[in-house]
Amino acid sequence: MNFDYLKEKDPQVYEAIKKEILRQRRSLELIASENFTSLAVIRTQGSPLTNKYAEGYPGARWYGGCKFVDEAEDLARARAQELFSAEHANVQPHSGTQANMAVMFSMLEVSDTVLAMDLACGGHLSHGHPLNFSGKFYNIVAYGVDKEKEVIDYEQVRSLAREHRPRLIIAGASAYPRIIDFKKFRKICDEVGAFLLVDMAHFAGLVASGLYPNPCVYAEFVTATTHKTLRGPRGGFILTKKEFAKQIDTSLFPGIQGGPLMHTIAAKAVAFKEAQDPEFKEYQKRIIANARKFSEEFAELGLRIVSGGTDTHLLLVDLRNIGITGKKACDILEEIDITVNKNLIPYDPKSAAVTSGIRVGTPAVTTRGIGLKEVEDISRIIYECLTCNENKETLKSLRSKVSRIIDRFPLYPEIEI
Repeated sequence: MNFDYLKEKDPQVYEAIKKEILRQRRSLELIASENFTSLAVIRTQGSPLTNKYAEGYPGARWYGGCKFVDEAEDLARARAQELFSAEHANVQPHSGTQANMAVMFSMLEVSDTVLAMDLACGGHLSHGHPLNFSGKFYNIVAYGVDKEKEVIDYEQVRSLAREHRPRLIIAGASAYPRIIDFKKFRKICDEVGAFLLVDMAHFAGLVASGLYPNPCVYAEFVTATTHKTLRGPRGGFILTKKEFAKQIDTSLFPGIQGGPLMHTIAAKAVAFKEAQDPEFKEYQKRIIANARKFSEEFAELGLRIVSGGTDTHLLLVDLRNIGITGKKACDILEEIDITVNKNLIPYDPKSAAVTSGIRVGTPAVTTRGIGLKEVEDISRIIYECLTCNENKETLKSLRSKVSRIIDRFPLYPEIEI
């Protein structure tokens, strides 16, 4: 697989792609929302299916010539339903935010009350940020985590639900390292007559492998992305009960999206098939094991881990005791070819642009083949980097150590650049 044709046609874009491929190859990717897809997914997403306009749904398109893209979308829907034991799947959302928007637009009126996790405690932008559609259109009431244990305070959720009587309660987060108790959320929803939306964008791969409770058992609506632990193309999907299928489908199209990205939908079908392979479950087990190993190693080195550990693919590290901000940590780690993202910790005294912590995720490095021994080494490299006061010689030495680890786990050797 090469990009020679592009090198001739558009050398500037070719150079950008080349440099990004090299960056991915030469970096340790620890951003929890990123992963490396298979070549099958890449080839599918780069296929001529991108040419087909297919507004509508299989069997009910607004354009002719859709019978073969219908086959691809039907495969994606059927595989998603089977993978998550869902009654209905919509695989057209361009992103997780679009999936959440479709659910909210289908079931809520403007100014309805929504109960969702506070962004400062791990919630997502599309769960109520004031600059996001969710925060602009709806009355958002936020629940958080216990200040001591740093896990969801279900009694607070229940109390807020009884007080505010939300139309919708959202469970799910982008920076919460523990397993969420969907059964408790279901009970609270039933008490106040609310719908339950579970956003499983981050942990969908764990759910598919049976390593995390399946929210489809408890929630009317489940949204997710395909590009995190599921290791598929960038995009979203919605799972729901049959009784809400038409409302959800109509809300997405013609409600908020036009023509679906058929090349991406076909790539989602490929990813769902890959997730049915027994090896995928073993991969998910390694993701969790690596995350727990990072947590243990960092704690041993004296760093505080939010909630004391992790049950999933990510962990939050409080950096205050070593006197460095999350933003600074990201910048200095990038100098030694390690990428993480700055992240608020619960009740963070710093702003979202600075933060007191970082979020560390293991899907991408685990895809690469990195295991527990390497995680131990990487943890120590990260700690030394963050405590070396930007000593140039130390950073140079640490970058060499990262390079030696990377050399043992080549990425996309099949791609020629």
